[in-house]
Amino acid sequence: MLITILIFLAAIFANVVVGVYVERKVSAFIQDRTGPMEVGKWGLLQLIADLLKLIQKEDIVPAVADRKMFKFAPLMIFMAIFAGFALFPLSPNLRGSATQTGVFMLLAVVSLDILGILMAGWSSNNKYSLLGAMRSVAQIISYEVPLGLSVLCVILITQTLDLQEISFQQGIFSVEKNYLFGVKATGIEVSQYGGILTWNILRNPFLIIVFVIYFIASLAEANRAPFDLPEAESELIGGFHTEYSGFRWAIVMLSEYGMMLLVSILGTILFLGSWNSPFPNIGFVTLGTWTSGEIGHWSSDLWGAFWLVSKAYLLILIQMWVRWTLPRLRVDQLMYLSWKVLTPFCLVLLLISGVWRLLMI
Repeated sequence: MLITILIFLAAIFANVVVGVYVERKVSAFIQDRTGPMEVGKWGLLQLIADLLKLIQKEDIVPAVADRKMFKFAPLMIFMAIFAGFALFPLSPNLRGSATQTGVFMLLAVVSLDILGILMAGWSSNNKYSLLGAMRSVAQIISYEVPLGLSVLCVILITQTLDLQEISFQQGIFSVEKNYLFGVKATGIEVSQYGGILTWNILRNPFLIIVFVIYFIASLAEANRAPFDLPEAESELIGGFHTEYSGFRWAIVMLSEYGMMLLVSILGTILFLGSWNSPFPNIGFVTLGTWTSGEIGHWSSDLWGAFWLVSKAYLLILIQMWVRWTLPRLRVDQLMYLSWKVLTPFCLVLLLISGVWRLLMI
């Protein structure tokens, strides 16, 4: 158990290191920056320099802060986010918690990071930190509504809350028959082909729109631009973590990149075929079988983990692309988008998904 936890923490740290480096390169490419190129080959040593700087910084606790709550808040955020990874299936044979209500359990556990954010802002005894915390809580709660509704659309189509079962339905290992675009009347069964033809975004054409809504809501959940209002430097300095320094500040950033990976993996499982190969079997060219392995064999675990992580990091790259391309929204625009645009659209799509499952599949 201890070895598993250490491996898990090492993977989390590696994700942050890779994420920070890739984001610097993506921002440099998009905005035509020179970027951190002076420290080491291609700027690789800049990450080590930043880490050493954070470790050496003094851990400052404001004199008027609530010391216990102030110190515990970053850990609360960290625990809430990374507990969600225990529910993900990595391959046909490797999975985390085998709970049959994995989707709702995941959303419930991750939403606890709101408490950590509120604790961080309140315990700092700083009005800017408190304003940042309140903004963040209002933002996350607001965008959990369209995000939850988008997840419900997938549940109506798949008829299960089990993340592993949702994964199996989107590939050549599916027991349930899949038809082209989810329409049984076409008579074209694509279960034998697998690949992208059996992904949820093609099992119901409306799920493509649902996926776009999920992606937008996930940006707000992960506090990524253009929804990074809790950290609006021109107004709130650093948001709810203004008073944090050193390694406690690093834990908050660690959690942010962890949330990016979490919502990306969840989006991959729900919409993009999970650990299934994107290549279909067409005629004698059985790419789907070659790049999926055999159930029960170690090759399927390697292929499954590879495809899951690859798709998730593709979504992370899109998140970074959006961040360094679009300007930040105002608070009123952010709330308008959630309550008057995304939520009504999701309600309509939820109705369509229910009718689609009833009549077409």
